[in-house]
Amino acid sequence: MKLIDLKGKNAQSLAADLHIKGREALLEKMVSMGLPSKKGEAYRYFDIEQFLTVDYQTLAYVPKPVKESGKIEIVDGVVVAAPKGLRIYYEHSDAIDMEHFDPLYYLGHLLSPSVIKIEIDGDASIELEHRFTQSDTLISYRIVLLNQANRHATLYENFIAENITNTLVLYGYDMHIAPDSTLRVVRTQSMQDKRYAMVASHKVNVAQRANALLKNFDLGGDLGLQLIKIDLAAYAHVEAGHLLYLNHDSKRGTVSQIVHKGEHSTSRQEAKNILDGNARGIFDALIKVEHTAKYTKAHQNSKAILLHENAYMVAKPQLEIYIDELEASHGSTTGQLDKKQLFYLRSRGISYIEARKILVIAFANTLIETVKDSRHQEMIKAAFEEAFYQGHTKDGL
Repeated sequence: MKLIDLKGKNAQSLAADLHIKGREALLEKMVSMGLPSKKGEAYRYFDIEQFLTVDYQTLAYVPKPVKESGKIEIVDGVVVAAPKGLRIYYEHSDAIDMEHFDPLYYLGHLLSPSVIKIEIDGDASIELEHRFTQSDTLISYRIVLLNQANRHATLYENFIAENITNTLVLYGYDMHIAPDSTLRVVRTQSMQDKRYAMVASHKVNVAQRANALLKNFDLGGDLGLQLIKIDLAAYAHVEAGHLLYLNHDSKRGTVSQIVHKGEHSTSRQEAKNILDGNARGIFDALIKVEHTAKYTKAHQNSKAILLHENAYMVAKPQLEIYIDELEASHGSTTGQLDKKQLFYLRSRGISYIEARKILVIAFANTLIETVKDSRHQEMIKAAFEEAFYQGHTKDGL
C-alpha cells in the first residue's frame, strides 16, 4: 500500500480503496483535508512526503487471546496481554473530533475502524508497552482511553522495536478525562538505528475541573512527530511537558494545539530541547483562547540547547486570544552550554563527555523530576544516558 495513491480521491473512491462501508462524514473530512504535505501547517517542519511514496505491507488486525500480565502489551497494533480485571476491548468508535488539525488523525481512524478501548478504574497505575516486530510495514491503530470521575490514574507508556527496518507507525489516543479527575500520562520513547518512523496523532478532552498531566520524553534519533489537540472545559487544567534529546540526522518533536473553551481553564506547557549532531527538533505549539474562556490562565515556554553547530531547533510558541479577561505568556530561547560551567567541570578532572552529560542532565532534570514514581524516574534517566552515550559514540566523540 502506498499512501500517496489516496491523493486526490473522492469519498467513494477512498472508501473503495480502504474497504470501508459507511463513515461518510469521516471520509468527506479526509477528502477535504487531503494528505499532509510541507505546505500545511502541521507538517511544515517534518518531511512527511518521504513516507507517502513507500510501498508498505499492511496487517490484518485480528484480536488475539489476551494473556494475564502486569502491564498492557500491544504488539503490531494488537493487544496480547493486560492486567487481570482491566477493561480493555475492541469496539467501533464514532467519538471522533471533527475539528482536529491533523489529516493523519482522520486517516488513522479510517484505517482502524475498531479501536482499542481502555477503561481505567479507580486510582490505578498502569504500564503500556508498544512493540513492533514487522519490517516494511504500515502499522496503524487507535486507542480510546477513559478514566473515572473523582479518581486519579497514571499511565506509563514506552516503545520497543525488534530488529526491523522501513516501518511506519500511525497510532494515537482519543483521551476522555472525566470531571473532577486527574489523568497523568508519562510517555518515554527511545528511537535508534532507523528501525521505524512514527506519527502519533492524539486528541485529549479534559472535562470540567479535571486535570491532564502529560509528560513526553523523546530520546535518541530517527524520525517521529507527535501531534496533540487538547480541549479544556471550565476549570479544567493541563500541564504538558516535552523533553527532547536528539542526535545524528534525526527529526522529531511536537506540534500541538491547546484550546481553552471553558471559563477559568488553565494550561502550562514547557518544552526542553537538547540537540546534537545534525538533529532537528520541532516545537510548534499554539494556545488558543476562545470567546467562551474568560479568566483563562495560559503559559507556554520553550528552551533549547544546541550541542553541535549543525543542530537546528524549530521553536514556534504561539498565542491566539479572543478575550481580554485572561493571564497569558509565551516565550522561547535557544543557546549553547555555558562555557564557564564546562571549563569548571573539566578543571576538576571530569572528561569533556562527562561534563557535557552533567550539564545537559541538569537542564533536563526539572522535567524528569516531575515524574512522581521514583522507579520510572530512574528508568527515564537511564534511557536518557543510553541515548546520550550512543550519540557520542556514533559521532566519534
